[in-house]
Amino acid sequence: MTAEELVRKCAGELKDTPFTLGELTELAEREGVPFSLAVVAEAMAKEGKTREQVLADCLGQFTHNLRALQLGITSGRSFLLGRVGSDLQAKGENVILQDRFLDRAVRYTLGTEVGNHEIGLRPCAGTGDSCPSTGLLRALAEEELPGDTIAALAAVMLKVGSYFRAGKQTTGCNMEGYGAGAAVTAAVLTDLAGGTGLQVARSIVLALSPTIAVPRTPRVMVSGLCAAHIGAAILVGNLASKLVMKSDMPVEVDVDVMLAMAARVHVEAAPVVTGINLPYLRPYFKKNAAVENFVGEEVKKREREAVMKVRDRAREEVGKLALAGRPLSRCLGEVVVGGSSLAVGSPANMSRICHALARGRIGAIDIELTTDLFVRRAINVPAMLMAATAGAGTGDIEAYKSILASPELKDIVVTVREVEEPEVQRIRITASEQSAYLDARNRGGGRVRLVAAEPSLAAAREAAAREGIHLSET
Repeated sequence: MTAEELVRKCAGELKDTPFTLGELTELAEREGVPFSLAVVAEAMAKEGKTREQVLADCLGQFTHNLRALQLGITSGRSFLLGRVGSDLQAKGENVILQDRFLDRAVRYTLGTEVGNHEIGLRPCAGTGDSCPSTGLLRALAEEELPGDTIAALAAVMLKVGSYFRAGKQTTGCNMEGYGAGAAVTAAVLTDLAGGTGLQVARSIVLALSPTIAVPRTPRVMVSGLCAAHIGAAILVGNLASKLVMKSDMPVEVDVDVMLAMAARVHVEAAPVVTGINLPYLRPYFKKNAAVENFVGEEVKKREREAVMKVRDRAREEVGKLALAGRPLSRCLGEVVVGGSSLAVGSPANMSRICHALARGRIGAIDIELTTDLFVRRAINVPAMLMAATAGAGTGDIEAYKSILASPELKDIVVTVREVEEPEVQRIRITASEQSAYLDARNRGGGRVRLVAAEPSLAAAREAAAREGIHLSET
């Protein structure tokens, strides 16, 4: 089916309110057309243009950005990235990655950012995501693809980016260079590989996942750091596309749900994250010598001193982490079934401690989990039950697989409840001779922080020591 045929077939539908990203991928899936074709057809219907006009307009919007890219890989110099574009370009192919296409896409993406700092870029969600989009477009153009194919992929870049442009309300690379760039890359590469609308949606979901809540500012004013974000957008998007196209791994989250969550997190988390970033990174913000002439010497002296204070404080904080770590020869903890040392290992180890305190036949097990643990009850409750009933360790895969069908469990009343307090995990074992209770806090690496215990905290600590369970004091 051509774009013109799709417009005629779905004229009324296409001229209604703009599609959500999910609706657009569903249209492509339903009609059996590429996502890029659905994108172009929607624009034709809503803007009253021919296919050729839409494609020309989409490709034409990148003219300035491609000029900035060229500047960035030749003579351009960025006040934050130096000459990274021309440095890498001069070293030839495969200088970063042993994949010619991806290497070019990343090099051109970094070159575009250098060009951005020289002559600016036309933004989509922002100028950040224009870097991977432009770098990817140049790399695709060098693959000798048909001109209409390149233009259609440019349309995909703009369309996916447009949702992020509307969702970006404050600082945050999750809705710009990293997040939008990864989503755009995933959509383009999946469409180019012949993926269906559903596969495009799934690739975007996967690409978005690691980018949610990732900030940009204040890192945007610190030398070098932003390059890892926009370069990673290409790599994450490519990974997401390949996972969808090369495997049958389930991806069940609706793309609109993922995008809506990313936008919501972006708005609410940015002030919090920036409030933490700023005290650490502000002393490293790049200065403009000419502007500094307008600033008093006392202010500049305080800023120089701040660099040392921040470093000293960071050394102290990381020193505490070093003290809390395990010896190198015993650095890894025990095997954790269920896929997460935080969501499974820590609750299971708490349950092992509680099992060690209880005596006699177990009649009931009551579990309370904070929200992010409760929603993962499918993986942590089996581990908690095997630990509570048999004292099974976190690496006992046979017990983990069989516990829910265990005859012993049928005679035990089990309740699982959600609590709103963060980090909370509690368990009570009601037994014939001695019942036991633990109130603990969840920690990574299978660690547990004890808060309260019955018969006593001292007994719980002794039990943890016997079981080899690492207790956290913070």
